[in-house]
Amino acid sequence: MNGSELKYRARSYMAQSSPRPVLIGLAYVALTALIAYLSARILGGGITQENLTQYTEHVMNGNYEYAVEYLDRIRPPFSAYTVEFLLNMVMTIVSVGFMIFLLNTVRGTGACFENLLDGFGFFWKIILLSILQSIFITLWTLLLVVPGLIAAYRYRMAYYILIDHPEYSPMQCIRESKRMMDGHKWELFGLDVSFIGWWFLGALPGVGYLVQVWTRPYFGLTYALYYEQLRVNSGAAGWNTVEF
Repeated sequence: MNGSELKYRARSYMAQSSPRPVLIGLAYVALTALIAYLSARILGGGITQENLTQYTEHVMNGNYEYAVEYLDRIRPPFSAYTVEFLLNMVMTIVSVGFMIFLLNTVRGTGACFENLLDGFGFFWKIILLSILQSIFITLWTLLLVVPGLIAAYRYRMAYYILIDHPEYSPMQCIRESKRMMDGHKWELFGLDVSFIGWWFLGALPGVGYLVQVWTRPYFGLTYALYYEQLRVNSGAAGWNTVEF
């Protein structure tokens, strides 16, 4: 199937599947928005208008000793970064749970609200995979932006592979994703670009979250269908897929 056909099927699942993907999308967007809000509050708790004004005035007047004092008030403590990291990991785990729901939807195998929490069953592998992906993509990006972008597409299927094969190590998922994406990176890039209008709408202040309630499951179903197509065409049709 080409991109248009994948998106058409995704919209069909949006309209016909039970539970409705848009309802699970609402829960997912609300949960991730809450995590993002808590993360911002933790890191920005010391940033007030008064502290910023005083800091700016001291810097402009050359009073650097006093400026440092206000900088210390603004700078979050180390514990805040630890909590922020843990919140980001929770968001990643919930996102994998959302992917599980979407895969189960396209496969017709037990999609339910509880899928959002299924990632906690193998959370340490999800966290390790997330860290490894970030390291590899960052290292490739240090060479140039384009190698980093290519690396990001090379590893795009890693979470899906981990969902299907929780017994795999994170490195096995990365290697299998590289194999699966061989010759398909530009194709997936084109699919991403076709959503660009929706991405802009989802980024709008205020209404963006309302748009995402529909676009998150729509995008996710499209990518789940794309993964299923790759899985079969890459010779992995004999995999034992897992129903959560």
